[in-house]
Amino acid sequence: MHSKCCQPKKLTLCLLFLISALALLSSLAFLQISSEPLGKDQYSPISDPKIKVMLEDEKLLYEISDEFQPSLISPPGIRTDEFTDKNGYSADSEPNIKQGNPKDAVLKVFMYNLPPEFHFGMLDWKPENSVWPTNLTEIPRYPGGLNLQHSPEYWLTLDLLSSNIPGRSSPSSARRVENSKEADFFFVPFFSSLSYNRHSKVETPGHKSRNELLQEKLVHFLMGQEAWRRSGGKNHVIVMHHPNSMVIAREQLRSAMFIVADFGRYSPLIGNVEKDVVAPYKHVVPYFAKDSSSFESRSILLFFQGAIFRKDGGFIRQELYALLKDEKDVHFTSGNTQRDGIRKATEGMRSSKFCLNIAGDTPSSNRLFDAIASHCVPVIISDEIELPYEDVLDYTEFCIFVQSADAVKKGFLIRLLNSVKKEEWTRMWQKLKEVSHHFEYQYPSQPDDAVQMIWKAVARKLPSVRLSLHKGKRYSRSWLTKQSDSFFSLPKFVRG
Repeated sequence: MHSKCCQPKKLTLCLLFLISALALLSSLAFLQISSEPLGKDQYSPISDPKIKVMLEDEKLLYEISDEFQPSLISPPGIRTDEFTDKNGYSADSEPNIKQGNPKDAVLKVFMYNLPPEFHFGMLDWKPENSVWPTNLTEIPRYPGGLNLQHSPEYWLTLDLLSSNIPGRSSPSSARRVENSKEADFFFVPFFSSLSYNRHSKVETPGHKSRNELLQEKLVHFLMGQEAWRRSGGKNHVIVMHHPNSMVIAREQLRSAMFIVADFGRYSPLIGNVEKDVVAPYKHVVPYFAKDSSSFESRSILLFFQGAIFRKDGGFIRQELYALLKDEKDVHFTSGNTQRDGIRKATEGMRSSKFCLNIAGDTPSSNRLFDAIASHCVPVIISDEIELPYEDVLDYTEFCIFVQSADAVKKGFLIRLLNSVKKEEWTRMWQKLKEVSHHFEYQYPSQPDDAVQMIWKAVARKLPSVRLSLHKGKRYSRSWLTKQSDSFFSLPKFVRG
């Protein structure tokens, strides 16, 4: 009797066990299928051109179509195919900003293939089936004199052109990539300083200068690039080292990273040290290669040769001239780069313990870098100056900073410099010799010279650029296909 009662219970347990086993096998099969990549014929809700989204709490149903795709509009009068690289790549894709420490990684840079009129064409170079010089051992020379001091645009462009050459004597801190998808930054090879120096004159009354026309054409081109539109220009690098370069286009391109001499003629909203990179001037005097001088052999205490009467912040030069012109062991005269001005400046700086760098029309001047090349301890009197790579270089180890208000006090500057003992001056002089290679522009670039230090400064901006780009995507729903119509058709509680 007892055994008969147990039989239905055993049967029930067996059925439950069988059902559980079948359910387990079904789950495992589903997981295996879902883990496999979708074939082209398999259905995925993400790939469906119309996705129905159900808001469960409010039972609200709406559709998202795939109609929201911004159209690509070429700027008037400009062919975007002119600016693609030799393999057909253009900068019309979102950059793939790499993770990792910028100090350890080679910066990947996509350089636009702008026509020669924007760069080497200004050096009277004639293209032959290429927008770039193909023989990089015989490159067009940049103009000398005061043109040369604002030439970072030239050296950086050359560095990218040669970055992938087999057998290059030294590796670069930046490498040119031909696929824009690999790029960390987009480099705009416009010789803007040379354009200002050579083409600012209006040839025909009532018309625009060539410099202004080139800026307008460049703005039109960049605004038409998908890479610019995706990033708002934040990952683009433009060199505008001369204080007056790119004045027409600055505001429109202000989201880009500028490589500048200083910010004296920039609104803080257009140029600032957080966004941009300060690059050194190319020194005009020759580098003091075999400097065996000493504290005693440098008989001049303080040296200055340059324009004394300046506008803007440069009025302090006149005050200092009146204070210092008759002081013992001080050389304070007017001078320029004409005739034998460079020779006299070279001899004077190499014979001086200290060299004055005073604010002129702008906070910086080439004189600071002439002093560094001459191993003459710079005395910087410029309250608003920003210095190259100051986040990695401590300028107080080889420069003396004096506030303008103190410098114009009678006797202050001379007492300060006379208080510097031989040991302290020698330490600063030795430090100058150690760091001076950071301010040398050369081709091909060498480890930690000016070219590579600029690229490293750009690389150090990469995390902040990446942060800005990522934050900018927070409310950009690329998977939406209708513009604001779909969004604003939702109840307010959904839109927030």
